Amino acid sequence: MAFFTAILCKPNSLPFSPLQRDTTTTRTRLSPSHCKVLNLGFNQPQRKHSPLHSSLVTRSRWEASAVEKEADQEEKTQGRIWFSDVVVVQNRREAFWKRNWNVMDITKAGVVLSMHLLALCAPLNFTWSAFWVAAGLYLVSGLGITLGYHRNLCHRSFKLPKWLEYLFAYCGVQALQGDPIDWVSTHRCHHQFCDTERDPHSPIIGFWFSHINWLFDTKTIIEKISLFFLKTYGWNGE
Repeated sequence: MAFFTAILCKPNSLPFSPLQRDTTTTRTRLSPSHCKVLNLGFNQPQRKHSPLHSSLVTRSRWEASAVEKEADQEEKTQGRIWFSDVVVVQNRREAFWKRNWNVMDITKAGVVLSMHLLALCAPLNFTWSAFWVAAGLYLVSGLGITLGYHRNLCHRSFKLPKWLEYLFAYCGVQALQGDPIDWVSTHRCHHQFCDTERDPHSPIIGFWFSHINWLFDTKTIIEKISLFFLKTYGWNGE
């Protein structure tokens, strides 16, 4: 019993005490000759600019410049739709330049331009009879578009006898806005994909494009509403 008590009272006698610092382990410092430093060109005091360092710096600057340009471009393309609180990324399209014009586009633009040029000559040749003819054609073509094309053929808001339906459709043709199938297909596609990329005259492409310039871009319109043309709605809208 005395033997065990003596051992417990002398912790220094324990050869493997956890509180005792190990003095048997010798620590040796490696000389610099034993170390091999892998130098990739970043720590070379004898050279101001290594090839690898220069290439990395150039690439970093180029990437930073590209990111800044992309951010500036995105900021420029973002905008608010007129008279609305909606902010969209505008994908503006060149309606006149940097694109190919086909025969249909040139014809439409020529007709619209010639009508406005001829209107400049109206004050010099004014007569009341011509005025009433213009007012009557405005009323007839307006009813043909709003009542015939839009409310009746496109939205099917009401039913008309066939002869009256054909009459309003004929009046709509006088407005030079295309045939009924073309007009109805474009307008239905506009309602189904309103204010999106598939909208034939979406405001996110630009104000002037959505207002009138889309009329002179037949290729884009056909690409967006090709499914509607394939269905060939006809008079019943089915």
